[in-house]
Amino acid sequence: MLENLSGRLQGVIARLRGKGKLTEKDVEEALREVRLALLEADVNFKVVKDFVAKVKERAVGQEVLASLTPVQQVVKVVHEELTALMGGAQAKLATAPKPPTVVMLVGLQGSGKTTACAKLALHLRKQGRQPLLVAADVYRPAAVDQLQVLGRQIDLPVWSPAEAGSRDPVDIARGGVERARALVRDTVIIDTAGRLHIDETMMEELAAMKAAVHPHEVLLVVDAMTGQDAVTVAQQFQEKVGIDGVVLTKLDGDARGGAALSVRAVAGRPIKFVGVGEKTDALEPFHPDRMASRILGMGDVLTLIEKAQAQFDAEKARQMEQKLRRQEFTLEDFLDQLRQVRRMGPVGEMMKMIPGLGRFKHQIKDGEQAQKELTRAEAIINSMTPEERRRPVIIDGSRRRRIARGSGTQVQDVNKLLRDFEQMQKVFKNLGVLAKRARKGSRGFAPGGSGRFPF
Repeated sequence: MLENLSGRLQGVIARLRGKGKLTEKDVEEALREVRLALLEADVNFKVVKDFVAKVKERAVGQEVLASLTPVQQVVKVVHEELTALMGGAQAKLATAPKPPTVVMLVGLQGSGKTTACAKLALHLRKQGRQPLLVAADVYRPAAVDQLQVLGRQIDLPVWSPAEAGSRDPVDIARGGVERARALVRDTVIIDTAGRLHIDETMMEELAAMKAAVHPHEVLLVVDAMTGQDAVTVAQQFQEKVGIDGVVLTKLDGDARGGAALSVRAVAGRPIKFVGVGEKTDALEPFHPDRMASRILGMGDVLTLIEKAQAQFDAEKARQMEQKLRRQEFTLEDFLDQLRQVRRMGPVGEMMKMIPGLGRFKHQIKDGEQAQKELTRAEAIINSMTPEERRRPVIIDGSRRRRIARGSGTQVQDVNKLLRDFEQMQKVFKNLGVLAKRARKGSRGFAPGGSGRFPF
């Protein structure tokens, strides 16, 4: 999302850096381009007007123009105002003083509401919560079935109309909360019915459900691909039902992203979560400051670290370290590492989180190529027998041809993987030698020694 806006803003900043000392005219010209970039990104025009006015007021002040690093000060101002525009600090999900916490997800049909219920439930379970899903959308065909399938995929219970013995959405929601208390579930996530457009019948039903279950959070699910329509929908739901936050879906698509910058200012409610993919684990808490950093090409190291911590098992990491020390690293271990890296997300997206790298498009393309290489390597190793993975030395010509056929690759690809793996083993072996010599204070590393590396 927001790639065009990000590219334009980074281009403006690069031109300012080329000027060194800034004048008020330089800032005004830069802000003119910022205004156009925001409008092209489908940001609400009133939001753009207010944002540019705030940045200009601060950027042409003496604290910026008279500073030793005026460009850095301008970037700081833009970053702070972008962060404030999107809500300032992260807006966290409310927690009931006495369980269960009740969360209602509302929105128009087709916004990804049912999938968002499962994504939110999985996200909360990873935090140690025990959610119960409630299928209260009785109008859309297969909506109940879809939520039940998703519930089975993430191994969480679903309260359905059949169990409630009613097709009344209010009764289903009320029964779901009671069921959660009986099962000692601390969170209830209710999937409500949507329409293709906002109508009074839908709003009255949502209002009745809200009055019946007293939710601690009403989250509006909106599709980022709809642009300014998403902001309009948020405004209308806020006026007619009352919402506590927004879940913005499909930010991984080709959306211009203006909704992310407009919702908070227009609807007055924060974005709490963003959907970044179709899988059930593709939901992230929304951090305004991190999003501002990514837009300005400053990276997002904190999110990258959190992704790594979520995917890499500490015990496995300790076992892997021991294997490396004993020089017992096998293709099975290599495959496990590949899978953990891939679970973090596309390599290109991870590269954008590294400060300074996001603005280099050719590196991002290299990241996409690296993603294909990871997929190819995993397919090749999967086509090997357990013995071949443990002892790749036995893989002769006929085995290589069989592995290539099984993985849909060429023999050359198999050869390259085995060569790369052999080089990795040599590196690990040499690192082990270095570590032993360093511990023993060997002559090669002692003062006055030869200083030569063993490789």
